[in-house]
Amino acid sequence: MAGTMRCSAAERQAQIRKLLQDQPEVLISQLSELFGVSEMTVRRDLDRLATDGQLERTHGGARPSERLVLEFDFLGRRQARRNDKRAIARAAVSIVERGHRLIIDTGTTTLELAYLLKELEGITVITPSLAVASAIQFASGVETVLLGGSMRRGSPDLTGAITETNLEMFAVDLAFLGADGIGLDGTLYSEDIQIAHVDQKIRQRAERTYVLADSSKIGKTALATNGMLTEVEALITDEKITSEQVAALEQSGGTIIIAERGDR
Repeated sequence: MAGTMRCSAAERQAQIRKLLQDQPEVLISQLSELFGVSEMTVRRDLDRLATDGQLERTHGGARPSERLVLEFDFLGRRQARRNDKRAIARAAVSIVERGHRLIIDTGTTTLELAYLLKELEGITVITPSLAVASAIQFASGVETVLLGGSMRRGSPDLTGAITETNLEMFAVDLAFLGADGIGLDGTLYSEDIQIAHVDQKIRQRAERTYVLADSSKIGKTALATNGMLTEVEALITDEKITSEQVAALEQSGGTIIIAERGDR
């Protein structure tokens, strides 16, 4: 951390957060030298970030809090193949019409869809995802219903018996689900058993269900199976899917929609 930077308290605190993305701990003495301020000033910065839950104080410095680790992990997953996820989201949003009632599942690709839904009018979105609800909560044309449930450790998702029971209250036009893996035989996979149960319940409440998954998920398995592609309207994926994968999935009875990227 060579060099000295002059900045405000807010800028220093943002830099400390950024440093903690790349290293397990920062030291007060190093930060004092980096920012050209006293160690007492650095301690005040660390105390403020600790109060906000951004880090945990250690003897002589600080390390990332569990909350900060979760934010970095979610941000990293959201950034991975983001152009492909945005293309998938654009294809999905084209299906939505005014007056539609939707269920939006958890995941980073469905979150990209949520940001596009903000621009629509006269729709209702039901979701078990705190991230999705946060993305659309101030959209004037969207009525948002956040399902209750238990929070998964390390994840902004609600699952469990309460979530599944609450889903029984609703009947929707469209559901958009994520997937952690899609077998070439059309099997849908989730890393979490509780999410698999919620996804099964969501499909039961929707007239039409679409799976949104980038092509890196195709040919992969995960802990729990939650259904088959034949149980949904279509898989929406990106252009990196191979012709062999398309052929295998169609042979299994699935319908594939390939989203074209608009960044070329």
